[in-house]
Amino acid sequence: MNLLFYALTDLTIFIAIGLIASIMFGRASRATAQRVISVTQRQQSVQRSSLGAHELQKKIFAAVSSLRSRLGLSENPRLTERFVQAGFRNSAHRDLYMATRVLCPVLAAGLGSFIPSHRMLWIVSLGGISYLAPDMILQRIIKRRREKIRLGIPDAVDLLVICVDAGLGLDQAMLRVGRELGTSHPEIYEELLQINREQRAGKLRIEAWQAMADRCKLQEIDGFVNMLMQTERFGTPIARALSNFGDGIRQKRRQRAEELAAKTTVKIIFPLVFFIFPCIFIVLLGPAGITISRGMAGH
Repeated sequence: MNLLFYALTDLTIFIAIGLIASIMFGRASRATAQRVISVTQRQQSVQRSSLGAHELQKKIFAAVSSLRSRLGLSENPRLTERFVQAGFRNSAHRDLYMATRVLCPVLAAGLGSFIPSHRMLWIVSLGGISYLAPDMILQRIIKRRREKIRLGIPDAVDLLVICVDAGLGLDQAMLRVGRELGTSHPEIYEELLQINREQRAGKLRIEAWQAMADRCKLQEIDGFVNMLMQTERFGTPIARALSNFGDGIRQKRRQRAEELAAKTTVKIIFPLVFFIFPCIFIVLLGPAGITISRGMAGH
């Protein structure tokens, strides 16, 4: 009897544990399935929203292009060159620039018309600022990209020296260096990849290098291209020329850093005179002035 009681008790406990486990795993599986369904639906919704935004962007750019063609506004070669210098080679960026320069002044003028005082001044000021702002932003992007290219040239030259010493040709070395610098210096990667594309399209090597110098408009790039052109024409060892050029670039960078460090002593005079010295005078002379004023008031 006792044995049968213990057996039934054990069986009941085992069945209860099994039921509890099945319920728990069933809930977990249902929760997992619901999460998978929600994530997939969310991804589909994100993809649909991104596709919808892309389609809307394409429609806006197409409308801007058609409006520009109807107004007779042709492509400005100077503007196209500036966008290439900024790293924007797609025509959609130019359409966005034109749309911004057309729509933003209108919106800014409409916003200025709601200001009650000096309404005409606000309309003209906001409209002019909105018209000039895209050009100023584009120029800022160009300068920032040039500075990034200038800072990444020594690393690119050092990698070129290593690749050429390892036995790679100059074109293959440039392509490999561009791939290696794709994460740390994407601007140099884009320029080297553009050189490779132009050479594949049939452009001569010297012409492709000169095109890069025209795009970047940096003294370091001009010297780099001139060095490559001289080695190409006269047949001098490319590894030695690259090594000497890299040493010169690093020396110029060191001299530039020393020059900037020397200028800080002059630039710090103005914050000292206008901000730090008045605080020091207040702290040092303030208590004495208060004491003197109280003494004079007592008399």
